[in-house]
Amino acid sequence: MSRMSNNLTTNLSLEALLSASEDKQRNGLSRTGHTIVAVFLGIILIFGSISNFIVLVLFCKFKVLRNPVNMLLLNISISDMLVCLSGTTLSFASSIQGRWIGGKHGCRWYGFANSCFGIVSLISLAILSYERYRTLTLCPGQGADYQKALLAVAGSWLYSLVWTVPPLIGWSSYGTEGAGTSCSVHWTSKSVESVSYIMCLFIFCLVIPILVMVYFYGRLLYAVKQVGKIRKTAARKREYHVLFMVVTAVICYLICWVPYGMIALLATFGPPGVVSPVANVVPSILAKSSTVCNPIIYVLMNKQFYKCFLILFHCQPAQSGPDVSLCPSNVTVIQLGQRKNKDAPGSI
Repeated sequence: MSRMSNNLTTNLSLEALLSASEDKQRNGLSRTGHTIVAVFLGIILIFGSISNFIVLVLFCKFKVLRNPVNMLLLNISISDMLVCLSGTTLSFASSIQGRWIGGKHGCRWYGFANSCFGIVSLISLAILSYERYRTLTLCPGQGADYQKALLAVAGSWLYSLVWTVPPLIGWSSYGTEGAGTSCSVHWTSKSVESVSYIMCLFIFCLVIPILVMVYFYGRLLYAVKQVGKIRKTAARKREYHVLFMVVTAVICYLICWVPYGMIALLATFGPPGVVSPVANVVPSILAKSSTVCNPIIYVLMNKQFYKCFLILFHCQPAQSGPDVSLCPSNVTVIQLGQRKNKDAPGSI
């Protein structure tokens, strides 16, 4: 009896060791690696939550910011905030534990929610590029159209749902990815359904938004340069400001999302194991870092938001200087539009 007990204990120990070995092989990260990932995710969680929360506070406090184009900025901040709350928190806690802690249903929810909120942000950025181009070049004197802005916001959510619900009903699936501490589309599946879905997702949710952004920001930059040739002095500073904003926006967009898309395609079409867990984790962290980059690029580089930001934190008195009228809550959108028309196309 004692011998059978010893054999049973030995077998259980071997099974535990094999299971641990399989987990390590699957995850591919040491305890130190998981800790490093947790640190980066913690930083993204803190700064992403704070920066997007500040954007929401600015919208609530300053009525002048509630214009149609800025509705898209609000939509981006809301989706980024939801990514931080629903996704980054779980992956952060899982990285601390060194394994996924949400279970099968939690993994499906995580994969769906993060994909949905992330695509909403991407599509909103693409629509924003068109709106900025249209507002500043095609019809700068046109009045505020809140109906179109709300339709654009609703359209971004509907478009996202169209591409994130299918894995829940059988067209591909959601599962753990990388080091096993986060979930996404099952990139490594070789089935016809999964491959076709991933190709469609890559084209309609990454390539097309990138092309839209590059095209309309390129047209916007060209229009600003043409004005700069006419008004050498006043328009030159605005030209450099637009140039810096456009280049920064496009580069950060590409840095955050293209590596993740490339790794996903490699995992889908490459041989098994071609993408190591470490190679998978880095692009995933870059994609999550967009929740920090977006508020900085699209808010702090925006003159209206920046002035209101300074007033909010008492870095600029509410009645100092002639330009402060851009921010007090009693200024109407029409007055702001008149000011923008006077300074167009540089007032962004």
